[in-house]
Amino acid sequence: MKDLTRSLKTWRVIAIVSLILLLTVSILYVFGIGLNSPPQKKMLSGKEALSLWNESAEAKHALISYIERITDKTNPSYIPEEYRIAVFDLDGTLFCETDPNYFDYTLLVYRVLEDPEYKDKASEFEREVAEKIVEQNKTGASFEGLEVDHGKAIASSFAGMTIKEFNDYIQKFKQIDMPGYNGMKRGEGWYKPMLQVVDYLQNNGFTVYVVSGTDRFIVRGIAYDSPLNVPMGQIIGSDETLVSVNQGDTNGLDYVYNENDLLVLGGDFVVKNLKMNKVTVIAQEIGVQPVLSFGNSTGDSSMAEYTTSNNPYESLAFMLCCDDTERENGNIAKAEKMVLLCDEFGWIPVSMANDWSTIYGEGVTRK
Repeated sequence: MKDLTRSLKTWRVIAIVSLILLLTVSILYVFGIGLNSPPQKKMLSGKEALSLWNESAEAKHALISYIERITDKTNPSYIPEEYRIAVFDLDGTLFCETDPNYFDYTLLVYRVLEDPEYKDKASEFEREVAEKIVEQNKTGASFEGLEVDHGKAIASSFAGMTIKEFNDYIQKFKQIDMPGYNGMKRGEGWYKPMLQVVDYLQNNGFTVYVVSGTDRFIVRGIAYDSPLNVPMGQIIGSDETLVSVNQGDTNGLDYVYNENDLLVLGGDFVVKNLKMNKVTVIAQEIGVQPVLSFGNSTGDSSMAEYTTSNNPYESLAFMLCCDDTERENGNIAKAEKMVLLCDEFGWIPVSMANDWSTIYGEGVTRK
């Protein structure tokens, strides 16, 4: 009888302890804690998030003030998250624009004039385009139609590669040292203060798109395995054709993709995604008018104006001014022109020289 009583008491204690544990766990989960929950990520203030921006930077304060307004549900400027869309140019906005030319221009020169596996196969047209780029690098010469001709030469010189093969090629090219800098490779030319802007916007409910004049697959290759936290599906650029490896000359309406197929670059250039073309591709691929635009040249003017014109929500356009000739390959005349355009159109200028405490980070210097 004593053993039975002792057993009942033991089970009563176990039941009570189990009930207490169950209630404790329930309370923790009700308050969103959870026994195995990761630590809550601290939401940084605008000043903390943009720590590489100098305190004197007016563009920094304009952006922080804007974000505080449009994320406050009690503020008339509040924007629902599904309409918080930001578009960024790439070259000269997020990434080193020229050293000595655009990333995709230097890639073509390497492919056509230097790559031992391809240079002897390059067409006369491809060599002519590459040589124009070399001449431009040396003398600053301008060639009418070079933007489109370059797009055509990129498409043809990489024709037949799968998307993975093209990306692998870009990854190898990214490992080449930047000719104009110490301590930086071609794939490392990210503007660190602008990467902070991307993170800051994403942490405040924004969907970020890159809208570039560079070939879409090249932009994705630059962004691949990089500090830019933007999904590949949100990267837009100039386009070339894609075909099945077995498709031949058969029209896509008449060909059925099968298990033995692979997608390869088709060799034909489709569109240069600059100027007004940026507006149309935003409408086609995003489907929502952006409320923030970041660019650096007249090629981004239409994108900026599309963002800020007749927008149902408060919107801003920022333009980077390449006025730093000590830490970056700046161009004072171009920067001064952009400042005037910002004043004319109501865009917000960003001074690379005065607004940023660093550009590429420690250990990177111009030669």
